[in-house]
Amino acid sequence: MFINDYILILIGLVILILGVLIGVAFLTLLERKVLGYIQIRKGPNKLGFIGILQPFRDAIKLFTKEQTYPLFSNYLAYYFSPIFSFFLSLLIWIVIPYYFNIIRFNLGFLFFFCCTRLGVYTLIVSGWSSNSNYSLLGGLRAVAQTISYEVSLILIILSVIIIIIDFNLLKFNYYQSIIWFIFVIIPLSLCWLSSRLAETNRTPFDFAEGERELVSGFNIEYRSGGFALIFLAEYSSILFISILFILIYIGGYNLRLFFYLKLVFISFFFIWVRGTLPRYRYDKLIYLAWKRYLPISLNFLILFIGIKIFFI
Repeated sequence: MFINDYILILIGLVILILGVLIGVAFLTLLERKVLGYIQIRKGPNKLGFIGILQPFRDAIKLFTKEQTYPLFSNYLAYYFSPIFSFFLSLLIWIVIPYYFNIIRFNLGFLFFFCCTRLGVYTLIVSGWSSNSNYSLLGGLRAVAQTISYEVSLILIILSVIIIIIDFNLLKFNYYQSIIWFIFVIIPLSLCWLSSRLAETNRTPFDFAEGERELVSGFNIEYRSGGFALIFLAEYSSILFISILFILIYIGGYNLRLFFYLKLVFISFFFIWVRGTLPRYRYDKLIYLAWKRYLPISLNFLILFIGIKIFFI
């Protein structure tokens, strides 16, 4: 019986990974189409119906290209950091409270923190192991950026955890049955969403990948399969963070059509921001994180602790 359970869990994980990869493929297609219409041009529209097969063609092209390596790179770290980054971006998907036979645990938030914090090291190692000045600068900028918003991000999440007194993501559905948290704590939700933009290296906070300043940043020496894995890890994180934002602030987890419409809208928001806003100045982000987000998150944390103590 136990063997059958393990086999079913394995099948569920394989289906999950395939679903995430297909979702990422169509998210890239959505981004290219939306950015095309924002810039008054057509996106991919030749391959298949309205370009629907374009992501699969791009994946085949990238993974079949010749893989070359910089002569003076640290080979093992250079080779494995994109693989590890992609593995982490898939691993955090198991914290979502699915309704079928897959791993479920009560400390989902702690696991999410552990996995996302490890993701920063892949950026640093990718930048360092390439042995290029531009990639190293991209990695260093990623470190400084992460340190800036990390503290306030943890405090924002702690504020929400104190409201429900639980680490289980499924509990958010029960607490938001009457009113969504985004209406109760609008400033925190907006701070969290913009911090997530910085976490996934998206415009306007894409300092680790600044094309105009760093010639593509930490991933400059990657091509073919390595570049594709970095690309997949980034878009998988965007999709996951969209779901997590819905779980925490916009009604919780329920497999209805409205849930998927919310997911599409939040994913569209990431693309919309990229097509609308210019890149933020580097020191402005650090100033924003320490002088704005940190006081707001601290004040809300103290407020919720006081409310819990008063009512308990």
